[in-house]
Amino acid sequence: MTSAQSRLLLKGGRIVNDDQSFDADIYIEDGIIKQVGNNLVIPGGARTIDARGKLIIPGGIDTMTHMQFPFMGTTSADDFYSGTKAALAGGTTMIIDVACGQRGSSLVDTYETCREQAEGKVCCDFALQVALTWWSDQVYKEMEILTLEKGVNAFKMFMDYKDSFMMDDSELYAAFKRCKEMGALPLVRAENGSIIALKAEELVAMGVVGPEGHELGRPEEVEAEATQRAITIADQAGSPLMIVPVMSKSSADVISAARRNGKVVFGEPIAASLGTDGTHQWNKCWRHAAGHVMGPPLRPDPSTPGYLMDLLANNDLQLAGSDNNTHNADQKALGKDDFRLIPHGVNGVEDRMSVLWEKGVRAGKMDACRFVAATSTTAAKIYNIYPKKGRIAVGSDADVVIWDPNQTRKISAQTHHQAVDFNIFEGMECHGVPLYVMSNGHVVVDEGQLKVTQGLGRFVPTPCHSEAVYGRIKARDQARCPLPVERENYSGTVVNIQENAIMKSVEKPIQSALEPSLHHRPPTRGGGRNMQESSFSLSGDQIDDKMGVRSGTRVSNPPGGRSTALW
Repeated sequence: MTSAQSRLLLKGGRIVNDDQSFDADIYIEDGIIKQVGNNLVIPGGARTIDARGKLIIPGGIDTMTHMQFPFMGTTSADDFYSGTKAALAGGTTMIIDVACGQRGSSLVDTYETCREQAEGKVCCDFALQVALTWWSDQVYKEMEILTLEKGVNAFKMFMDYKDSFMMDDSELYAAFKRCKEMGALPLVRAENGSIIALKAEELVAMGVVGPEGHELGRPEEVEAEATQRAITIADQAGSPLMIVPVMSKSSADVISAARRNGKVVFGEPIAASLGTDGTHQWNKCWRHAAGHVMGPPLRPDPSTPGYLMDLLANNDLQLAGSDNNTHNADQKALGKDDFRLIPHGVNGVEDRMSVLWEKGVRAGKMDACRFVAATSTTAAKIYNIYPKKGRIAVGSDADVVIWDPNQTRKISAQTHHQAVDFNIFEGMECHGVPLYVMSNGHVVVDEGQLKVTQGLGRFVPTPCHSEAVYGRIKARDQARCPLPVERENYSGTVVNIQENAIMKSVEKPIQSALEPSLHHRPPTRGGGRNMQESSFSLSGDQIDDKMGVRSGTRVSNPPGGRSTALW
């Protein structure tokens, strides 16, 4: 018998999906949306929640988090409990975390470790993507195990972190090809790792060791170059691609232009790049500056957040995650004397939804439907869990948020639910607050009060061959398939290959017909004439020796001639 605790009636709200909004009631039972409409007939005993004057939206999906992540000598401050609790407090009902191992480690072992850490702790549903930090036959084989048996459809790669996570172009090409074979989505963190390593050494040698050195050593051009290179490699491999995170105007422009040229590429800015900028890395307070260090860096151009939001609003960029990877003051202090040692990462999993509403919808850059697309629906489509997630519809999971677009809250590290002691959005006042949050039909935020249960979340497999990602790949491959030119076979003679013919031509280079006496420089290494040589000489007979010498004429005009003449 169904318990009344699992029955909910959301009454009087305005439902907002990515493609439409309308007034209707919602009946939820056993974690599933059972009815949507007006004048619903429902069983007795259901709890009724008044949603009049409010929006009812799909729960947010954060596609890039790093909970309990071992990185740069420490582990992120938020574990799977505190991180998912904070996510729910902000209106996010599912996260996709990154399982990342060291070079040479087993992908399957890394996945199993991360999943074991999450299960029993997560308060909301979760999925996993796996990082590729090296390439080998073992990696090639384990990718298939993960996609067929473990519910993974995305693999993240790094073009930075030289000598640790970085993959070179040939490895990226091989990985992209493998992803395409399996119908998986490759993701790339795009920066030029080789240039970054060189620039960082130069800056330290010049005495620039504070947090500002982090951005100075990773300029915007380095992100844009790597973005263009990754897109080119993916296109040559015939693979789709996700660039994450998008932190600069230049990188965003590269993605936008590539999409207009027919490339299957997606761009994901994050709450940080949409809500703040990189000028904070020059703050006089070291802790404040270090708290904003992440990779790729926040950009000091203050127009960047608004620019990225414009592109996100118009689908030049497709969705927004958080890249949540938090570190406390004592952890950031690992780099107090050298910015290269500051652990990278910022918060965002809790504040993502409110920041996007304030900077996007409230600012007049996007409407509520596009907000739903950017924070939930597009993610569900790309990761192939739509319409189970990312939509208010009959049969969908009851991951639902009752959103008050007019209520405000001030973001602060003193009041947030994350385990970190710093917040990059400190003091920002946001319109848009989740009053009620339902995760699989359980009310986990009730009139603004957080009521989570550790371990309540479930693992959600993400199948390969997402229509949103691969829908046009097959047809594109057929259209692009190179065909040989049909022609008659050549029937003429073929010259015999002379043994050592190339060497003989070097041993007996073509000699110049000019007189040897005109040349004073020795021949080049290959035996040819040195092109720096000139035949001009002031010695000996000259061509004008027999011409009369003209007497000099004194000129009294100033240089440039007189200025009093009539022209």
